[in-house]
Amino acid sequence: MTFTETKIPGVLLVSADVFRDDRGSFEPAWVPEAFARRGLETQIAQGSFARTRQRGTIRGMHFQAAPFEEAKLIRAIAGAVYDVAVDLRPGSPTYCQWVGVELTPENRRMLYVPHGCAHGYQTLVDDTEVFYIVSAAYSPPHQRGVRWNDPAFGIDWPLGAPAQINERDATFPDFRPAGSP
Repeated sequence: MTFTETKIPGVLLVSADVFRDDRGSFEPAWVPEAFARRGLETQIAQGSFARTRQRGTIRGMHFQAAPFEEAKLIRAIAGAVYDVAVDLRPGSPTYCQWVGVELTPENRRMLYVPHGCAHGYQTLVDDTEVFYIVSAAYSPPHQRGVRWNDPAFGIDWPLGAPAQINERDATFPDFRPAGSP
């Protein structure tokens, strides 16, 4: 597996080795030892699929509060997404910054999002499917989020305003950085 740093420490693009033959291809999607060698989370508490029908839909930006903080590994298995992570770790040199990458079945990339970062994506085509694994069980009382268009982050979504977004994601309050009044 190849791990490529993004501008946010700990948010990584992950590419698996692809083995091809006359039948097609095979690639390992999860190799805990490869993640452990880099000091990354290796526990998997849940794997989930999300199917989104409409191009331009935004899902996110989500995270869970302690003690249910979660690391995520995300891959588009059909269609395409612009996947975004926002650094919400107050001591981080990239606090309140974001990074976005395109994930498609063709580019075979995955995005690793560590504890302390919010995550979300915008679908770039109709009928997009995403598979992701998370390190902590889903806990509704610990679920949190930041708004997709919060000026504290200035995320540049490739398709602009969402074609569709659920009410919760659209109405998260303005983010208040650590130490602000």
